[in-house]
Amino acid sequence: MTVTVLRQTATVAAVATLALALTACGGEEKKTEDTGKADASASAAAKPDVTALPAADLEKLLVTQADLKGYKVQPAKPGEHVMAGDVSADKAVCEPLAEALSWAAPGTPGASATVKTVSVPDQKKGSFEGALGALAAPVTSVTLGSYAGEGARQALASLKAAGTECAGGFTIHGGGVATKVTKVQPDSVTAGDEALAWTVVRDMEGEPFITKLAVLRKGNNLAGFATLSISGEVEEQPKTVIDAQAAKLH
Repeated sequence: MTVTVLRQTATVAAVATLALALTACGGEEKKTEDTGKADASASAAAKPDVTALPAADLEKLLVTQADLKGYKVQPAKPGEHVMAGDVSADKAVCEPLAEALSWAAPGTPGASATVKTVSVPDQKKGSFEGALGALAAPVTSVTLGSYAGEGARQALASLKAAGTECAGGFTIHGGGVATKVTKVQPDSVTAGDEALAWTVVRDMEGEPFITKLAVLRKGNNLAGFATLSISGEVEEQPKTVIDAQAAKLH
């Protein structure tokens, strides 16, 4: 039991290391294509009345402790707030998924902000099983991105294409760390103006590691949700977190 738990903890540490290492690479990791930036600029010119929210306003739209009963809400540490340009994939079409999985707002947002939410399970005081349940509680990153012009629609469209084209797997690169995604399966979420969701399976030392990923669009803002557990298994999308965040967007 103890060996299994320690191995699972090491697995999650490897996933976390990827996200943390991405910021260390600064501008070293470059997107293989600049079409997203060009498209966003063109869309902004076509719709000059649609502008991205500044970071300070976007942060006010993030879910807080008051919005989520049964969860602990924590601000993301500086090293955990990854920018889209800090992560890449071996297949250009898969980069939007790599970004969303790494807690980054995909595409070319004008601003982005992130918090972490941790489900607080019911547990019996002094119970070993209860303690393990708390340790393996799902953690969901909530990342908001605000876009100019048609940037939000385009980012979601690129995610939809990636979900199809990258179903058989791809490799995420960032900060000198590579993680193999073996499968991307469509999932179901209804929220905002439109939403997409997937179950993503990564290979961690030969063991499957599951992440539930969802992204919704509300107006010119996107909200991304990446949920994982040290157990390597996540059974469902974080509907409570998604609904609470969707309600705060306008």
